[in-house]
Amino acid sequence: MASMDDQTRIELEAAAFRTLVAHFRERTDVQNIDMMNLAGFCRNCLSKWYRKAAEDKGLDMTYDDAREIIYGMPYDDWKAKYQKEASAEQLAQFEISHAKTHGEG
Repeated sequence: MASMDDQTRIELEAAAFRTLVAHFRERTDVQNIDMMNLAGFCRNCLSKWYRKAAEDKGLDMTYDDAREIIYGMPYDDWKAKYQKEASAEQLAQFEISHAKTHGEG
């Protein structure tokens, strides 16, 4: 691949990010715990990374602000509409996968 300038790279990364966020908003059937167990990150992780990026740029953004950007609505609303109770199996797998992806295992 030919090299690209920084601005083009940033624009492509931003477009991919927007598509990822749109995909997460559409796939409300996919539970955060399942994403954590399979991929090691979820919508909440993405929200934390977004807030951290804003902070790094000197912007004042709360975790709740970032979650509303990622979820497309207040988190409590999303949770009430779409989040299901995690099974004992999902929670057990989460303990294992979270330790691997977050430096505890």
